[in-house]
Amino acid sequence: MEKEAVSKNFIEQIIEKDLAEGAYDKICTRFPPEPNGYLHIGHAKSILLNYGLAQEYRGQFNMRFDDTNPTKEKSEFVESIKNDIQWLGADWGDHLYFASDYFELMYEAALKLIRKGKAFVCDLSAEEIREYRGTLTEPGRESPYRNRSVEENLDLFQRMKAGEFPDGSKVLRAKIDMASPNINMRDPVIYRVAHMYHQNTGNAWCIYPMYDFAHPIEDAVEGVTHSICTLEFEDHRPLYDWVVRELEYPHPPKQIEFAKLYLTNVVTGKRYIKKLVEDGVVDGWDDPRLVSIAALRRRGFTPESIKLFVDLCGVSKANSSVDYAMLEYCIREDLKLKKSRVMAVLNPIRLVIDNYPEGQTEELEAPNNLENESLGSRRIPFSRELYIEREDFMEEPPRKYFRLFPGNEVRLMNAYFVKCTGFEKDEDGNVTVVHCIYDPASRGGNSPDGRKVKGTIHWVSAAHAIPVECRLYENLIDEEKGVYNEDGSMNINPDSLTVLKNCYVEPNLAGARAYDSFQFVRNGFFCVDAKDSRPEALVFNRIVSLKSSFKLPVQ
Repeated sequence: MEKEAVSKNFIEQIIEKDLAEGAYDKICTRFPPEPNGYLHIGHAKSILLNYGLAQEYRGQFNMRFDDTNPTKEKSEFVESIKNDIQWLGADWGDHLYFASDYFELMYEAALKLIRKGKAFVCDLSAEEIREYRGTLTEPGRESPYRNRSVEENLDLFQRMKAGEFPDGSKVLRAKIDMASPNINMRDPVIYRVAHMYHQNTGNAWCIYPMYDFAHPIEDAVEGVTHSICTLEFEDHRPLYDWVVRELEYPHPPKQIEFAKLYLTNVVTGKRYIKKLVEDGVVDGWDDPRLVSIAALRRRGFTPESIKLFVDLCGVSKANSSVDYAMLEYCIREDLKLKKSRVMAVLNPIRLVIDNYPEGQTEELEAPNNLENESLGSRRIPFSRELYIEREDFMEEPPRKYFRLFPGNEVRLMNAYFVKCTGFEKDEDGNVTVVHCIYDPASRGGNSPDGRKVKGTIHWVSAAHAIPVECRLYENLIDEEKGVYNEDGSMNINPDSLTVLKNCYVEPNLAGARAYDSFQFVRNGFFCVDAKDSRPEALVFNRIVSLKSSFKLPVQ
């Protein structure tokens, strides 16, 4: 029997060609986040891609923090990133690195470029450097300091390191080509003065390397073979190659670019999220309305669902947007056979069974998941007074409404047939209690005389139910309308969070802990909130509703 041909993405094709030609003995990939915020769903694609390639080709995966910019970096972000990556299942083993570990080595690399006549100290201000750089259609102009002697450049750069000069007064620039059609090659800045405390090195340094200089050095030193990054770095590749070539690394890494993951109607930009956090619109970087990895985890997404999502998105060179509904499809697919289906009433109204014995309680058997018998069954209490969903009763129903209304009979899930005999209202005309009678012979939800009912509703026993809070989420911002309104305010969806305080769940959920998830019959998949839930006051986040309009594309 012939093996089915497996289609390889373009990165796999490059790696396999390199291995076949002996360019590298084994591959090494890396994930290099800057610790200046929380990771989001787009980072998950990069993490899983880099880790997956290392696994596929029995190579090495490095975890490296690109902490070269102390102005925005915090140890809080370092720890959150570690947690996120471990949760996703990417294991870096002993290969955890910090760019700041290489500061001395990068300094020596800069001295080497100066000695080769490939770098110079420049006194132009940041604004002047921009003016001298030129445009996409006009070449740049050389700095008046470009032809300083090697000796003068070495002296000035060493004095920069010694802290003699104030911030912004001098920079070290690579000496490449001010007429290059690629603006990134027009004598880019590779070091700047910054008298700032660094979260990893403290006050040991007052000069810091720029990302475009530091990154290729980090890759080369660690033995990274394929430096996989997103498309916005494509124009930076010539500079990446220039750095590793001029520093004469024996086995230079190869930069490869792929398309970013764009998700519709979500906020991923760190600047936007930071403002949402600071303005109190969300309760932190892990607010379940966001798509940071911490937020997705808190909401109830699983590593398996994110891996499925990334696989479905694929790897390409062309930027495109993915509908958020596909991410929801993936979590439904992952949870539907794994989780118990329990009963929860989110908008309760009391149901009284008038002919059921007062004070009596019985236990009924209920399957945990009709599609997965291996999850077994559970016992649930049944009594004279129950809670049902308010929408499951109507005084004057429309056509084809098959739930409770005066004179109609329905099935209580896993319990009995009940027939509505009346109801009570408060002084405002709101129905407060529904009365019915039950058929004792219909235990289990089937009538011995074979009569059929069209409606089935869920319930919980009022005497045994646990009161909980449920939170329902919608899109935080409709990015199709723009993140900002004309007046500069953010375009916040006022219905992005609905908090339901008076919900009831069956007593089997009494011991639920943070991140435990369930399918609430007819209401969706829910997860115990890791931040606000307590054993005596459970809080559930709705992960996703049960219905979707998303259709998986035909392959």
